[in-house]
Amino acid sequence: MRYPWFRLAIFVASACFPAWWLYEAAMQLLGPDPGKILVDRLGLGGLVFLLIALAMTPLQRITGWAGWIVSRRQLGLWSFAYIALHLTAYLVFILGLDFAQLALELRKRPYIIVGALAFLGLLVLAVTSNRYSQRRLGARWKTLHKLTYAILALGLLHFLWIVRSDLAEWSIYAGVGLVLMLLRVPAVARRIKRARTRSPQVS
Repeated sequence: MRYPWFRLAIFVASACFPAWWLYEAAMQLLGPDPGKILVDRLGLGGLVFLLIALAMTPLQRITGWAGWIVSRRQLGLWSFAYIALHLTAYLVFILGLDFAQLALELRKRPYIIVGALAFLGLLVLAVTSNRYSQRRLGARWKTLHKLTYAILALGLLHFLWIVRSDLAEWSIYAGVGLVLMLLRVPAVARRIKRARTRSPQVS
């Protein structure tokens, strides 16, 4: 395994957040509605991990360090894990596992459908993130995993729909996402590569 300590650090940091939030909920430190706080934190955590995973390729191009790319799959899987926990927390704490109520919620709150579509996209990417799928799909694997961009757009739309009364926080995440997309434009990526190649500081 390449860069084991870096991967271990990502695992520990990623696992600590939900564990700490559950501890806060158990200790009644999350206010009168801890279930909603957990749902919100897990959903935002999933979006953050998705943005971090998308940042790995630009970071590798800028620094030349391969460890960023090696950790990209792990970060993407953590994004899926957080969103899966987000969905689970919503079903348990908000709906009380009342699936009849879920049908009503889908009609009243379309942003849930948007979030569900993003989750299904992450599920597809998580299932096909292994080397077997890469070999089986061949060139189609990269095409399939470009679905990440659509998932990010859906995630940001879902988030916007929830916090539409306060756009300041949303704008930060949307801005980061826009910058990451711009860095993937071929012309921009080529300029970054040329700049890194000319830099005397890079070995």
